Amino acid sequence: MSTFLLPPPITPVAQAVEVLRQQAYAALSPAGVAELAGCSQADLNALQPSWNDLPPDEYLKDGGRYRRRRHSCFVVQGGSLNQVPHRAHWQPLEYNALHGGMERWFAPMLPETVAQPAWTPLLLGLGRICSALRGQSADPSPWYVEAHQFRIDTTDGIGRPTPEGAHRDGVDFVAVLLVGRSGIKGGETRVFEADGPHGQRFTMTEPWTLLLLDDARVVHESTPIQPTEAGGYRDTLVLTFRSAKFQSS
Repeated sequence: MSTFLLPPPITPVAQAVEVLRQQAYAALSPAGVAELAGCSQADLNALQPSWNDLPPDEYLKDGGRYRRRRHSCFVVQGGSLNQVPHRAHWQPLEYNALHGGMERWFAPMLPETVAQPAWTPLLLGLGRICSALRGQSADPSPWYVEAHQFRIDTTDGIGRPTPEGAHRDGVDFVAVLLVGRSGIKGGETRVFEADGPHGQRFTMTEPWTLLLLDDARVVHESTPIQPTEAGGYRDTLVLTFRSAKFQSS
């Protein structure tokens, strides 16, 4: 028997900033993401093969084998994107009680991934939204961006996209893009007010659907996945935007 999946509440690109101001989150369609980046759907899809070459996450404290990832860092300022020397991913315990408080050195993104035509305009487009939300336009301050490629698979019978549970990331804004999903059930996205009773739940199913979050005002999580066929997985790209500097110990 099929399970009904609630679709994400899609916002037109032109209204994204206003909707984010009102409710602290907004979802864009794949066509909206291509519009935001000023690239084609084919350019976005050209990024997908790199998710087939992600090393295992060696830091999972629950003993799982279900997560693979790469991680690299960039600075967005105005119309430029610059990759910085490889660095550890670090979060304080107050934001990640399971994996916070330690430096995690993940394998960097592959140079050929970063060189894809969609990569730079995608990050620059998201940077423009972040700057608009901060009321910056002419000469915006830099955004310190951490990029995470994730594959959650069903090697263990169940895969946990957010093993730390509902959380904030300790940044200004978070962008979660679905890159693909195959042979799974679950993986529902849930967004809750950080200081209130209201929330929203939906399932992203179309590649390059985007959820953009104001990290100070909401917490988020994705529910576990289970296989509906052998080799089921869920691929995402998570981009965090932080002003002032990268998080570090």
